[in-house]
Amino acid sequence: MRTTVVVGAQWGDEGKGKVIDVLTESADILVRYQGGHNAGHTVVAEGKEFIFHLIPSGLLHRGRVGLIGNGVVIDPEALLEEMGRLEAHGIDVARAVKVSDQAHVIFPYHKRLDLLEEASRAGRIGTTGRGIGPCYVDKAARAGLRVADLCDGSGFAEKLKRAVAEKNRLLKRLYDEPPVAYGELLERYRGYAKRIAPHVVNGARFLQEAMAKGKRVLFEGAQGTLLDVDHGTYPYVTSSNATAGGACTGAGVPPTAIDRVIGVVKAYTTRVGEGPLPTEFPADLMEEIRAKGNEFGATTGRPRRCGWFDAVVARHAVCINGCDAIAVTKLDVLDEMETIQICTGYRDPAGGGAGAARTIRDFPSDIDCLARCEPVYESLPGWCRPTGEAEGFDELPPQAQRYLKRLEALLGVPICLISTGSKREQAFKIGRW
Repeated sequence: MRTTVVVGAQWGDEGKGKVIDVLTESADILVRYQGGHNAGHTVVAEGKEFIFHLIPSGLLHRGRVGLIGNGVVIDPEALLEEMGRLEAHGIDVARAVKVSDQAHVIFPYHKRLDLLEEASRAGRIGTTGRGIGPCYVDKAARAGLRVADLCDGSGFAEKLKRAVAEKNRLLKRLYDEPPVAYGELLERYRGYAKRIAPHVVNGARFLQEAMAKGKRVLFEGAQGTLLDVDHGTYPYVTSSNATAGGACTGAGVPPTAIDRVIGVVKAYTTRVGEGPLPTEFPADLMEEIRAKGNEFGATTGRPRRCGWFDAVVARHAVCINGCDAIAVTKLDVLDEMETIQICTGYRDPAGGGAGAARTIRDFPSDIDCLARCEPVYESLPGWCRPTGEAEGFDELPPQAQRYLKRLEALLGVPICLISTGSKREQAFKIGRW
């Protein structure tokens, strides 16, 4: 397999960084294709924890090259800070990090607007306030500035002046906020441009040439399927396409170039921010699982909401992404549970007409329907034994094997990888994968 897309098959935070780190053993080039520095992929290697926000998380493997694709929105300050951390770890950043010239750039006015818009909403979305959404708004409105513009010495000043004038009108008239200082912003971003320019490439051409030479490419999605702007729990979603299709538009490769798609799920379910979570735990179990799984956002530190595995959500993700297999992470977090629940469907108490209830097996698009749905559970016995030392499927407790086989049956795809802890070595592949 020359090209693989790794996507989150829940609400993000599924442990994609760990899975990508393991799969990078069989890859030459790593590509991040959407999102911004609101994402956080955590990798534990050589006894140290590394959190990636923009740069592909497989670069801890020496000799790999990472491309930040055109579908990503880039805060130059955040990118340079992340590059500095990699350099301090001994990574040859000058060779290893490439940036698409078509990626859009985040400016301070995007961050200000992000916070102001969130505060003014009747219902909170749960944005990180890092300017991601407003930058994508500018992109869709054909008013954004790209990396190519940032590195255009002669044209950048005029383009930025127009953008600042437009945003200052918005800040003043809509929010009665002070203006953005154009001169200071211009000089700061010119400084960023000088440091980023050596890394800039035509991303699509770079990938096409690499693939023509037989290079193996691993595409890395941020967030998760249920946060995809088209296929997630709208409006409680991110501003980009976190699904597998986003790899084509966000990196500049044709669909025919994708060989396989691997979806990543936790052995349970989590989400950060607002929006329905049908299988959400009661408070006491929530705190227990949150503590065992260290369920706090890698980017924001926000506590994640936790619940039982939701097969309705995961089936939806498998379908939308065309997953060939799934990777299951954090199996060890359930090691002490005597009974484990799996949500196999929803009961809508008022969806059958005339106040009658109905059972739902497919993920609903109506967010109000999802909010009132009650999970239909199937109970399985827990294994009450540690799994962190297992080096293969047969070494797992029989009840853990049964649980995983049931997930395979419910989702209709095989499991290709299982992670039983945060360390790099606490993961093993299954079968031909």
